[in-house]
Amino acid sequence: LKMTYGSPESLEFTEEVTHIMAEEGWNVGLELAEEQGAAPIMEEEFTITPALLAKRPEMAADGIRVGDKVKGRVLLGRYSRYMQQFPEALRERIATKGVRFTHHSSIAPTGTISLSLGNNASNGIEPSFAHHYSRNVIREGKKSKEKVDVFSFELLAYRTLVNDKAMPFAEPGEGRLPDYFVDSSNIPARAHVDIQAAAQKWIDSSISKTINVPTDYPYEDFKDIYFYAYEKGLKGCTTFRFNPEAFQGVLVTEKDLESTTYRFTLEDGSTIEAKGNETIEYDGELHSAANLYDALKEGYYGKF
Repeated sequence: LKMTYGSPESLEFTEEVTHIMAEEGWNVGLELAEEQGAAPIMEEEFTITPALLAKRPEMAADGIRVGDKVKGRVLLGRYSRYMQQFPEALRERIATKGVRFTHHSSIAPTGTISLSLGNNASNGIEPSFAHHYSRNVIREGKKSKEKVDVFSFELLAYRTLVNDKAMPFAEPGEGRLPDYFVDSSNIPARAHVDIQAAAQKWIDSSISKTINVPTDYPYEDFKDIYFYAYEKGLKGCTTFRFNPEAFQGVLVTEKDLESTTYRFTLEDGSTIEAKGNETIEYDGELHSAANLYDALKEGYYGKF
């Protein structure tokens, strides 16, 4: 689509997609209710309290008073702030007949999860962690995690359909990726928040995403991410900052590994240093320096 993640057109597109998915989903919920019956709570009666009436003054305008009993389908179809975004005809069908479910949409931070399906599933609202990076996986019988190269789905698709020589960080020329090929390492933190805010408008259940920030990200800017998320009305979000001194992590970029030095203390008290992406032979096996360091430090070496 040639849209840069977080750009105005990408925000508009994100909202449009989630809107269509939600509206079509509720229409299907109505069809399922006709076939198999509405959710039981749709016929359940709820007593109107002063607090509820204060939050929904339109109920009073419709003649509903404190102490009245109103069915769940009516509360959902006519008085849910979320449902009031949808066409009146759809809402009235829900209020009249009920729907098969009470909630339709939820978005999880599926950047890593999408890899588990053959790297052929959508990231949801997550950008790719990187277009070429390392994933640390547990192999039975191996004493530390194994470093495995991973390529993003969009890079593989681009190489197949457009340019088979394209690679991240390629020098200007035939292998250079277009500018809209961004990943979590070069997407501004606020763009993550903006994307979630665009999607969240049409998500009635839970939604969250991961905001990746560089290791050297200033604390004041980091702190402001949460204030900005609050201002945008986000239900929730989380941040990830690569910190090699604390934890190696599951997904690691080659740049982070190359720029991180690990120090190993030998039995005689001497130390050796190695870059995170260097290979070390230890205890009869080959390990990346980063994974060996993490396994020894965390105490899981040899326990897989």
